[in-house]
Amino acid sequence: MKKRIGLVTSLIVLTLACSKDDDNGGNENVDCNTLNAKFAANVAPLIATSCAKAGCHATGSSNGPGALTTYAQISGNKAAIRAAVSDGRMPKDGTLSATQKATIICWIDAGALDN
Repeated sequence: MKKRIGLVTSLIVLTLACSKDDDNGGNENVDCNTLNAKFAANVAPLIATSCAKAGCHATGSSNGPGALTTYAQISGNKAAIRAAVSDGRMPKDGTLSATQKATIICWIDAGALDN
């Protein structure tokens, strides 16, 4: 029983240690009507430079939802992407600005269109 409690405690500590604090002060209220969140022009480039790279979500990746290099892969994992971006867990090796986060979140909330 003590081993099990120790294991659970270790997993919780590890999970908390691996999560990132949000450098932007938390989720900011952003008016999605003021953002031009288009997949090809705005979201795809953000995902490509911040997520779909070696060691993260490039082609062949098995991290999290796997590769995030195509519209189908990104839109198919929109709920996981939204959660990870909004709470600051992703990207692991960098930080998105409040505007970059809002662009991804607003695009997803608008239906994650292939536009």
